[in-house]
Amino acid sequence: QVQLVESGGGLLQAGGSLRLSCAASGRTFSPYAMGWFRQVPGKEREFIAGIIWAGGTTNYAGSSKGRFTISRDYAKNTVSLQTYSLKPEDTAVYFCATVLRPVLRLNLAENYDYWGQGTQVTVSS
Repeated sequence: QVQLVESGGGLLQAGGSLRLSCAASGRTFSPYAMGWFRQVPGKEREFIAGIIWAGGTTNYAGSSKGRFTISRDYAKNTVSLQTYSLKPEDTAVYFCATVLRPVLRLNLAENYDYWGQGTQVTVSS
C-alpha cells in the first residue's frame, strides 16, 4: 500500500505562484512514475505533468508547458509541482498520483494506481 499526501495549496491572486508537494510513504516506494492532475466540479480529472521516477524524464500537457514544472526528490520520496503566473481558471483541486508499473501514457488518469486526497488551489482575479 502506498500513501500520498499533498500540501501547499491555498488562496492567491492571479499572477501568483505556488509550490505543491506530494509525499509518498508506505511500502518500499519504487514507482515507475508520478503525476499531477487537477479537477474542477463536473469535469474530468485533467493531466498536468508526469515524471519518470528513475531518470527524471518529464512529460507535460500542452497547456501546462511554461507555467508548471514537475520535479522529484528521489531520496525523500516527494514530487513537487511549481506553478507560475496562475490564472482564475487554474482554480481546482490538485492531485498527485503514482503508477507502479511501466505504462505507455502518463497522461491517462486510469493508468495510475494510487492517489492523494488532493489540495485546493483557488486563484482570485
